[in-house]
Amino acid sequence: MTHDPDVHVDTDVEEEQLDLEARHSLKRVDGLRTELEDVTEVEYRQLRLERVVLVSVWTSGTQEDADNAMAELKLLAETAGSEVLDALVQRRSHPDPATYVGRGKVEEVAEVVHATGADTVICDGELEPAQLRNLEDRIKVKVVDRTALILDIFAQHAKSAEGKAQVELAQLQYLKQRLRGWGGNLSRQAGGRAAGGAGIGGRGPGETKIETDRRRIGSRIAILRRRLRAMDATREGKRAERHRNQVPSVAIVGYTNAGKSSLLNRLTGAGVLVENALFATLDPTTRRTETADGRIYTLTDTVGFVRHLPHDLVEAFRSTLEESAMADLLVHVVDASDPDPAGQIAAVRTVLTEIGASSVPELLVLNKADLADEGTLLALRGAFPGALIVSAQTGEGIDALSAEIDERLPRPEVELRVLLPYDRGDLVDRIHRTARIISLEHTGEGTEIHARVRPDLADELAPYRRD
Repeated sequence: MTHDPDVHVDTDVEEEQLDLEARHSLKRVDGLRTELEDVTEVEYRQLRLERVVLVSVWTSGTQEDADNAMAELKLLAETAGSEVLDALVQRRSHPDPATYVGRGKVEEVAEVVHATGADTVICDGELEPAQLRNLEDRIKVKVVDRTALILDIFAQHAKSAEGKAQVELAQLQYLKQRLRGWGGNLSRQAGGRAAGGAGIGGRGPGETKIETDRRRIGSRIAILRRRLRAMDATREGKRAERHRNQVPSVAIVGYTNAGKSSLLNRLTGAGVLVENALFATLDPTTRRTETADGRIYTLTDTVGFVRHLPHDLVEAFRSTLEESAMADLLVHVVDASDPDPAGQIAAVRTVLTEIGASSVPELLVLNKADLADEGTLLALRGAFPGALIVSAQTGEGIDALSAEIDERLPRPEVELRVLLPYDRGDLVDRIHRTARIISLEHTGEGTEIHARVRPDLADELAPYRRD
């Protein structure tokens, strides 16, 4: 067999260049160690927190992109309850299929882990079962990937029965695919000739431990899906009621910790929990509010998104996320003070496309203007000319946001005048809730209303028209 010598040389040169310039160095990321602020916090963290080392493989993008990704991983780790001791990044064209980082670099990671006294390594990627097993065997501590980390945060923050069921479903789907990577005890066989030395009395049907675990997980997944379908029916009923009454809906979407709950509180006085933490909101909150001209609409605070949101989570939370897909308007909230707001916008729009909400009209809102510098705000204005700049904390720009939401909501289409008898208060109420009233007068014969209404309501009001 012959080889093209030119191609062979080019490939070697490329590999050697990558090896010499990047792969021979495992770069330590400065400034990512968790800072402890006071003695109380130190004592608390020593009792509660895992001590972790972060590891990332940087395959594409700029150095700034790699730094932002590692900073986000640090925030995720701390939200899950970890003390970050060190952070390491390796530049590679792609992760190693066996050990994620290069095989020679695993020993360096192990040295850092043992030197710092860490008990966990968190990798910024979704690891295959073999990668998890190989890393744990060689580093001798627990290894967690980004997906498991996010699932753990969701598990800690889920409060409602539906939220807990959704998180458990996602965790089980993740675990079911990775049973092979969780230790040799999952591959012992109960049956056969003297299985495990048990001999007579120890033989069974021949089902392996891993098959038993997979079957149990499958049964639990089926139970959870039935529960979620029942809960979804309740939500669908509320949705249908709003649709029947023609109440427009607005969904607040955005990156995690962008300030969505704060914005909901500012717009409606909802009193929703606001916390400076990732994924503080998992259960959607819907509040009724009204426009300046009296039209009622609903405003829903949804779960935050993140880069590379695990697919199992998107599937498990699909019924919740559909609030966004069925809305009349999306208020897309962005943290203007974040180092990479454009990356946040792209990540959110990726998930919106995945859940079928990409065609819903979007109003981009750049929040936390009080924390962003003027140069950043000017750059964002140029990059996203239709966006509004607000601060849910100080109230800056909130009036303009309310006015823009009012303007973008669906408007009644048919203008008419009606005289409604006083025993038809139900129709007067519907006009108040869903129509735009131009004038209203109480007369001796009934309530005279001049308004713009939706076509189906216009049909019901036809017997009372005075045009």
